[in-house]
Amino acid sequence: MEKKLKVGILGGTGMVGQRFISLLENHPWFEVTVIAASPRSAGKTYEEAVGGRWKMDTPMPEAVKNIVVMNVNEVEKVAKDVDFVFSAVDMTKEEIKKIEEDYAKTETPVVSNNSAHRWTPDVPMVVPEINPEHMQVIEFQKKRLGTTRGFVAVKPNCSIQSYAPVLTAWKEFEPTEVVATTYQAISGAGKTFQDWPEMLGNIIPYIGGEEEKSEKEPLRIWGKIENGVIVPAASPVITCQCVRVPVLNGHTAAVFVKFAKKATKEELIEKLVNFRGVPQELNLPSAPKQFIQYLEEDNRPQVALDVNYENGMGVSVGRLREDTVYDWKFIGLSHNTVRGAAGGAILCAELLKAQGYITAKEA
Repeated sequence: MEKKLKVGILGGTGMVGQRFISLLENHPWFEVTVIAASPRSAGKTYEEAVGGRWKMDTPMPEAVKNIVVMNVNEVEKVAKDVDFVFSAVDMTKEEIKKIEEDYAKTETPVVSNNSAHRWTPDVPMVVPEINPEHMQVIEFQKKRLGTTRGFVAVKPNCSIQSYAPVLTAWKEFEPTEVVATTYQAISGAGKTFQDWPEMLGNIIPYIGGEEEKSEKEPLRIWGKIENGVIVPAASPVITCQCVRVPVLNGHTAAVFVKFAKKATKEELIEKLVNFRGVPQELNLPSAPKQFIQYLEEDNRPQVALDVNYENGMGVSVGRLREDTVYDWKFIGLSHNTVRGAAGGAILCAELLKAQGYITAKEA
């Protein structure tokens, strides 16, 4: 069997870092060999550094417990023993931009969960089923960075995963206007109910920066590469409200859509359930077999029943019906820390490996 690629996790002690570590346990292609975090965690074993803050519902994998955490700021030292890194660092946007490019300049590919580079014109922001061809912009980025194998690639915001794939499946009917309200889980803020007891029985109608991301990021995903940069699509027009709700995992979206071309309910459902992309064609290890499921029951999708569909990598849709103001409306649900964060980034890395952008470093 081919030797596994050696992976580093930057920001490995936080909630998304923990999710990376739990999802990569027994991964067929990748093995976590290095964990880096803030200087205060450096020098401790991973188990000591996380202490009582392990937030996953599965136990900490035995294989990582005794890995000694490195200082994420010691870029050369961290990079030298890995083939590529996942980034989930908790820093300011400018610090993240710099450190991710610093890692890339050591000829270490960076697959990031952070938002810092989502609008860097030559950095691909990819949902592998939707825009795998955007990875081609990496060649232009490498010229800018002066690298031969180092680059940064990112995945988009967790909040768009419950409706952007749906709109992509319907693109032949030309969506022109979209109104979406997302009901977002507290793990999206890196919290559990233990950390955030004031969320119990509560709703907060504001999540900083989230509405702008939810309105603009789908357009970048649907954009095209022109002159070495990604130019966002001009339509549909999307307007969003984002609400924090007392749910641990799972972002739900209530969405209204106007189309340029008429479609029947049967046609729309058929497009959803038959929507496949490159990850399904290549049978990538983390790819859901069925990316989008349609649920006929009036009371679905529900977080309690559907958030872990396809191991949290699929999207659940229900309540598709005609609207009196827009053409159609529906409810979408996706797992925000699996498909929306670490799992989506792992699928991006699998795609990058399949496309030949991530390889073993020469010994």
